[in-house]
Amino acid sequence: MSLKNDSFPSSAAFDAINSSLQSDDSERKDAVKKGSAIFAFTLKNKEGKEESWHIDLKESGSAGKGTAPEGKKADVTLSLSDEEFGKMVAGKTQAQRLFMSGKLKIKGDVMKATKMEPVLKKAQTKAKL
Repeated sequence: MSLKNDSFPSSAAFDAINSSLQSDDSERKDAVKKGSAIFAFTLKNKEGKEESWHIDLKESGSAGKGTAPEGKKADVTLSLSDEEFGKMVAGKTQAQRLFMSGKLKIKGDVMKATKMEPVLKKAQTKAKL
């Protein structure tokens, strides 16, 4: 099941993140150990529509649609534009820079949000945005 939504070009990154986590059991366990949170991403596209995805680094070590796996709640929610998320996953900008410039809003545990960067870096090698 693809997580990509054609209205959100950068959403292909969630497929890359998920396949990165699923392809190597030891890497998935390492990511869960380091992340220990459920990260929600709410992206806004150029038409002003919003869509959410999550990366579960608390239990399953997987990505999916929606703000959290069924019956669970996100520890951190990152809200940003589809375009800026694409740049962040591609390594063209950093989450910290987006946050400081007001282009990234974080709800929940801000310190846990900092643990997301290494997972996105791994996806950079697989995502071709």
